[in-house]
Amino acid sequence: MTGGQPGQGERDEADPVELGVQLLERLEHHELSLAGAIDRIETVTTHPARTREILDTAEKRGIIEREDGVVRVTGGRFLAFQSEVVKREGEFTCKRCGASLSVGHFMKLEAGELGPFGSSCIRKVTGREAE
Repeated sequence: MTGGQPGQGERDEADPVELGVQLLERLEHHELSLAGAIDRIETVTTHPARTREILDTAEKRGIIEREDGVVRVTGGRFLAFQSEVVKREGEFTCKRCGASLSVGHFMKLEAGELGPFGSSCIRKVTGREAE
């Protein structure tokens, strides 16, 4: 283990703001409601101030535009499911819906790993599947 406090893994060290911004950047939706964007961000944090910080940071960087309750993704580097989403077997709880999982899907982002998600939730979070 390198640096950090004893017992901390890499996933614990990821900056939630960076994870949230990178998640928004990788969405396959070109446009979604503010509520839909917040639904995705809640896989990173449910803290209202941090959620606002993620949205503000993404907007300042030109990743999203916000207007009248609609979020438009302006960049869009879609997630490559073969290399940037990994599956692991084990006992997990879906970070989005809370279901028990025997196979977890994890998103590998530059800021860290996000997950686990079930097979349908990973598609919804990334925008591959509509709500």
